[in-house]
Amino acid sequence: MDLKIKDVAELLNISETTVRRLLAEGKIPSYRINQQYRFCRGDIQNWVMNYKQEHASSENPLKDIQNKLATPKVIGTHPSGGIKQFSLYRALHKGIFLHDVAGHSKEDVIRNAVHSIADDLSLDADVLFDLLWDRERLQPTALNNGIGIPHTRDFLLQSPHDAVCIGFPNEAVDYGALDGKHVHTLFFLFACDDKRHLHLLAKIALLCSQPATIDLLLSRPSKEVFLEYIKNWESSMT
Repeated sequence: MDLKIKDVAELLNISETTVRRLLAEGKIPSYRINQQYRFCRGDIQNWVMNYKQEHASSENPLKDIQNKLATPKVIGTHPSGGIKQFSLYRALHKGIFLHDVAGHSKEDVIRNAVHSIADDLSLDADVLFDLLWDRERLQPTALNNGIGIPHTRDFLLQSPHDAVCIGFPNEAVDYGALDGKHVHTLFFLFACDDKRHLHLLAKIALLCSQPATIDLLLSRPSKEVFLEYIKNWESSMT
């Protein structure tokens, strides 16, 4: 579905003026229909996930936007939709942790992990894998530093709770990451609506830009240990 400027502003939690500035500077993917800007939802998701890694070696002019995406708005002393403050903690608490996922390739690891995830979330494993793998064929969902975020734009959970499941492959796999590193940790992201999907996507990207997070993930922590880390990290966000 085509998105308009006001739709993108709402999804990204920024002003329409900021969207227009990004358009003028050529920093956000778009196209035109009858001289009006339109956006593809999938392109916006890719942009949110990939901008940080593409500009990791330089000053990031969109850092404020990434932080807004990952952090809930605050009006006075009351967060609007305060449920977002610990959104990643809740989604991880809902999801499962999988250690030593078998597979020598990205496809094998995702397929094997999905069987356990689908069973836990009461979903069809074959359908879920097909959706995730179709997304990977369009563009790898890898960040830098050995992190992958398998997700699909064509699926939303029919429940009030988002879910993020973590999978640790039994060996790091080639994932097509821009930095060339094999992936050692997968964040499987399943959200209930588009805005929450983008919010969690940005939050995971921000989280995994922290060296301390990568060090912890390389140790393959238990769910309890990682949840405590996430709770403290989200508590520190303003």
